[in-house]
Formats: sequence, structure tokens, C-alpha cells
Amino acid sequence: MAARRTAPRLLNTLCRVSSRRFGALPEGSTSSSSQHLINIEYECSAHNYHPIPVVFSQAKGSSIWDPEGNKYLDFLSAYSAVNQGHCHPKIMKALVQQAERLTLSSRAFYNDRFPVFAECLTSMFRYDMVLPMNTGAEGVETALKLARKWGYEKKKIPKDEAIIVSCCGCFHGRTLAAISMSCDNEATHGFGPLLPGHLKVDFGDEASLEKIFKGHDSIICCQVIIPPDGYLKAVRDLCSKFNVLMIADEIQSGLARSGRMLACDWEEVRPDIVILGKALGGGVIPVSAVLADKDIMLCIHPGEHGRVKGDQINRVNQVYGRCDGPCGDDAEEAERELDGIGSVYENDVVFLDAQLEQCVREFGNGRFELTEG
Repeated sequence: MAARRTAPRLLNTLCRVSSRRFGALPEGSTSSSSQHLINIEYECSAHNYHPIPVVFSQAKGSSIWDPEGNKYLDFLSAYSAVNQGHCHPKIMKALVQQAERLTLSSRAFYNDRFPVFAECLTSMFRYDMVLPMNTGAEGVETALKLARKWGYEKKKIPKDEAIIVSCCGCFHGRTLAAISMSCDNEATHGFGPLLPGHLKVDFGDEASLEKIFKGHDSIICCQVIIPPDGYLKAVRDLCSKFNVLMIADEIQSGLARSGRMLACDWEEVRPDIVILGKALGGGVIPVSAVLADKDIMLCIHPGEHGRVKGDQINRVNQVYGRCDGPCGDDAEEAERELDGIGSVYENDVVFLDAQLEQCVREFGNGRFELTEG
């Protein structure tokens, strides 16, 4: 919450700093003023967000310009959806090439790009199969449905008794299933009744988690967020001991944001189900993916789950699906380059730290850094 309260002051100061240090607005920017655009959005759009009063007009790499020509450094990266940087030239080229060739076929047919993408992604993360979706929230919903189906078919849980365990402090989206896993009153107030079949455990408390596992035979899955050291390994061991699926929501933390391809890799933990999103779409289209082995994934049968725009992956597939993107050896090389980048960032941010009177503390590993007051 402290980071949220200080964000406007941080961004306003960054605007003043960056406009002095990083140059002017590139050609082709909009002429509408920031305040005019903010006023229009306030009048015409639902108030489900309370944005920082900065208007994005143009972006390249880690730089953003507003309509007045002020330049910013983007530390948020669209909640990691543009980890590769805004308008990455390779991704933009792939987007245009695929859009001119084929934009949509739907999963009612085969196409020549999705199989290559599926092979590349499963090879990269060493899982048998992938189920693609559009948004991160859809990925979470898919993982929960898949885990429930596995629980009934493989674990033989009695009908409608499957239980999902999540950690307080989690954020898995805004759908009813996602907020049913949340302990955040702001996320849940006014949206009841929440979905049944959910239990919550204090974050980082492996003893309480074991107690829940011992007291319930119908638990099918457990989701965790960035943990204290050793917690992921303990959760993995408990899930294996009690025949519970471990689901890792790596929508924000996956694809090398932490310095490893998956944040779970820091503790050499292999979840039963992994959810990817955000950066998977290269910052140009919404794409998510659920990874699992066949024993779990094949519990879903034709007609039981899907998406209308199941072939939207074609457009980002040019980057990943041809395996000339971050697949195989390239992924390992990218991971090596990112290893330790958090400490590099911490050293380079001293300039901002001095001017903003903020303190920067390390949060997790690699590129997980949080600026707070």
C-alpha cells in the first residue's frame, strides 16, 4: 500500500527528472493534452481503475512519452506484459508479418503455426502439453478447472467436494474464481457470494499448510506467490506427500522476469501446473498458457473447455513458434544474461534514489525490485 500511495509523487518527479535527461518526444505524437484525455476517460469509461495522471502517447523500449513531450522511464512494464520493452522491433516485425498472412483460424481447424508454438513452449519449460488462452485470468480459471477435473477423475474425490488452497496476499485476477482465493476485502466486498470450495492459508506458513492438508482429503491444488526462501520447496514436498497438485501462477513472474525462466526455478521446484501470461504476448496481444503433463492435461476432453479466439496465438507465434525466439538454447542464454540483473539495477537506481528520497529494497530475485517510501 505504501508503494501505491507514493506512486503519484514518484511518477511526477520522474517526469521532471526524465524530461531534463532523456530528450524530447519523437515525431508522430498526439496533439491532445493529457488533462483533456483524462477528462474524457473519466466521463466515458467505467471507474474500475484509478490511474496515475500520466498519459501514454508513444513508447519505445523502456521509454514513454506523454502528449506534452515529457519522457518517462517505465518501471511498471504493464505489470510485466512488456518485459521485452515497448514496441520491440522483432516482435513488431513478427506481428505485421503474421497479420498479413493469417490472423485467425479458430481452433475448429488446424493451422500451420500453433503446433510449432506448442512444441516450442512445452520444450522450453519441459512439460508434456500446453493449453493456450487469452488473458491471465482465463489461464487461472483454466488451471482451476483442470485441477478439479483431475481431482475427480484421478484422485477420485467425491462429486463437488474438491478444495482449492490459496495463500493470503495472492492476486490471481478479478474473476469470481480468482477473488474467491483472495483475502483482500477491497477485491471481494460487494461481489458475494464467492465460489465455494476454497481454503486460505497464511503466506509463508508451511506448518499451517500441512495442517490443512492433513485435515482434508479432497484438496486438489495449492497456489503460491513469491515466497520466503525454502517455502516453495516445502510446498512442493507437502503437495507430493499428500497427492495435491501444486499450481504456480507465473503470469507476472515467469519468462525471465526474476532472472530465471520461472521464479520456481530459483528453488529448483517443478509445479504440477504452470500458468503463463503477460510477457508471453510480447506486449502486443493478450496470450496466456497453462502447462502440465499428460496425466493432468488429458483430463480435459473436447467440448469441456476452450476459447473462441484460440488461434490468436498466430500473431505472437512468429516470435516464439519458429524457435528463433527465446526457446531452447536461446532461453538458457537469456536466463544467464538476466541472472543478477537485480543487483545491477539496484546500483544504477542510486541516482533516482537520491533525488526521490525513496528507498529501494530487493523483493525476491533477479529483476524483482520494489520502490517504496
